[in-house]
Amino acid sequence: MVKMTEIDQQALHELYSQLNTLVGTENMLKIWRVFNGMQVTFPAHLYSRQLAALRIQQLYDGTNTRDLARRYQYSQKWVQQVLKAQRK
Repeated sequence: MVKMTEIDQQALHELYSQLNTLVGTENMLKIWRVFNGMQVTFPAHLYSRQLAALRIQQLYDGTNTRDLARRYQYSQKWVQQVLKAQRK
């Protein structure tokens, strides 16, 4: 098991070096332990379409489509489609 005190930050792989800068050595090592050897792809959207749609349906107050679109990082048109589908 690699210990934090043993980490040579100057020799880190570029990805782990960036993670180390972003989240610190301890958290970088946690990520490395869980994901090492895997190829990980991060979705462009932070929020799941299905779960965001459910939350939008719950939070819609009749006037806040623009706010919900911004909050969940989807288009206002998509939010309107979600709400229209709910009404059917």
